[in-house]
Order: sequence, then structure tokens, then C-alpha cells
Amino acid sequence: MIDRKAFKYLEIKEYFEDFLKENSNHLEEIGEDLHHECFNTDYYIIGTYKAEKWLEDQVFSIINIVKAYEQFNFGEVTTDLANPEQVVNMYVYIVGEHIVQDYFANYHWRKAREIA
Repeated sequence: MIDRKAFKYLEIKEYFEDFLKENSNHLEEIGEDLHHECFNTDYYIIGTYKAEKWLEDQVFSIINIVKAYEQFNFGEVTTDLANPEQVVNMYVYIVGEHIVQDYFANYHWRKAREIA
């Protein structure tokens, strides 16, 4: 389960917030593709060494999250779980999905409050 207590959630959320700031003039164009544009058009981390350090002692927990997500959504695991860089980037993609969902939920809630 991914929630605000997930490993490095706040770091990944900060990455998303930076993306929003950097692309503030294009958010209307990005629209529903926000998750894809932020978390799937570039790598969050590049390099095996950096990925291994980033994973800290959570590597097996993160691998389990990636496996469960891919099995549920794709019916198979496609990430090379022996590749730390791929594991980190897929985990960030997964956490990012939840962050973007929260963003849209809060955005629509604020818009509804403005109209009321």
C-alpha cells in the first residue's frame, strides 16, 4: 500500500512539485497526462551506484511493491528486478501515481469549493 508514509514519499512529492513549478505554463496542455509527463518521460535516477544508495535498506520491500504492482496491472513483471536503476524508477513511477491522484483530487476539491 502506498501512502504518505511510503519510503521516500516526501522526496518524490518534492520532485513532483518541482515539475509543477517548472511546467506551470503548460499544465493545461499536460492535463490528464500529468503522471506520464512527470514520471515516465525521464528517469528519476540514473546509474546503478546512485540507485543502490537511494534504495538504502528497503530494496526488498521496494521490489515487492514493484512486483505486486506489475502483476496486478500488467499480469506479469517486466521490470528487471536485478537492476537497481530500473527498480528505483519503477517505484518512483508507482508512488508518483498516488501523488498525482492526490493532486487531482485536491485540485478538483478546491475548484468545487471556489465555485460554491
